[in-house]
Amino acid sequence: MSNECLISQHAPNILVVDDVPANLKILGDILEDEGYIVRPVLTGKLALQVSEKEIPDLILLDIMMPDMDGYEVCHRLKKNQILCDVPVIFISALIGTNDIVKALNAGGADYLTKPFKAEEVKARVATHLKLYQQRKELLAQSNELIELNATKDKFFSIIAHDLRGPFTSLLGFTRMMEEDIFSMTHSEIHKIAVVLNKSTTNLFNLLENLLEWARMQRGITIFVPESFLLLEKINECILPTIDSAHRKNIELLLNIPDTMQVCADERMFEALVRNLTSNAVKFTPKGGKIIVSAKPSDNNFIEISIRDSGIGMNKEMIDNLFKLDELSGRKGTEGEPSTGLGLIICKDFIEKHGGRIWVDSEEGKGSTFYFTLKQ
Repeated sequence: MSNECLISQHAPNILVVDDVPANLKILGDILEDEGYIVRPVLTGKLALQVSEKEIPDLILLDIMMPDMDGYEVCHRLKKNQILCDVPVIFISALIGTNDIVKALNAGGADYLTKPFKAEEVKARVATHLKLYQQRKELLAQSNELIELNATKDKFFSIIAHDLRGPFTSLLGFTRMMEEDIFSMTHSEIHKIAVVLNKSTTNLFNLLENLLEWARMQRGITIFVPESFLLLEKINECILPTIDSAHRKNIELLLNIPDTMQVCADERMFEALVRNLTSNAVKFTPKGGKIIVSAKPSDNNFIEISIRDSGIGMNKEMIDNLFKLDELSGRKGTEGEPSTGLGLIICKDFIEKHGGRIWVDSEEGKGSTFYFTLKQ
């Protein structure tokens, strides 16, 4: 088998269109000998139909056919958004310059004359398959660059917008203390200290998410899964959240078996629980309830859920929840800042573990986030 047929690590499929069965047989034998998958058809109309059902990697197209000539078939192929990039090599007994120019103007990539020379057919087919694969790879790289640039722009937007708020608050209150601290009462100083602590905590959590997300984008996140007791680890993870929950008089309950274990990267797991529980507290009003539960799921997985009695979400918000380009600065019930970046990190971490994450929510009735991890 020729090395060229290993393009894209699969056997390329070639559509051969000719109204003469003998020509189909000759070309089929030449191409199959190279390891290609050959699909012979006798008419232009049939060629268009089978192309749409399974996109070929290359088309060998006869010009002189009774129902629809090759020029018309090629015109229609090039107008089809799905098929327009597939290379077409015209095959014909016509050898005049005008015929060749007409074929190329119709959208053909090359021209083969009858009778066929096996080595010429093999060489031209291999060349155009290689060029086609290279074009597809360049397009994929281009799309990836576009996506990376959009991601970078969003990253800088988050930095510019969401870091400015906490820093503005910090600067304002520290300036106030610098100028007026000796005339302030203990009660006033305490109130400012509370605000400063809240601002620095929010700022620290945002920075942690930004740095973790940046590490993931660069592919330098270390992944070391190991088994641990779920209840014990979640108790550790929610310690920072408990204080926020108490301030809003939110009841935080755990419904997890003592002996249940999961296999996960501990640092990633801590970030998961921290983000999801802190979000639950942000979007739950005073006097609400949050329940963290876990139960066995299918295929040796554990399903963990975080249910709140908060403000909930509409369908549009749910649909955009895990999309970086749709992040919004939705505030919590007491103005707590939230970029939505934490949920993007959660999704990436869960997928790294081979699990999945999803949400059920209804406006005014709370939300439940679910994610799965291996036992």
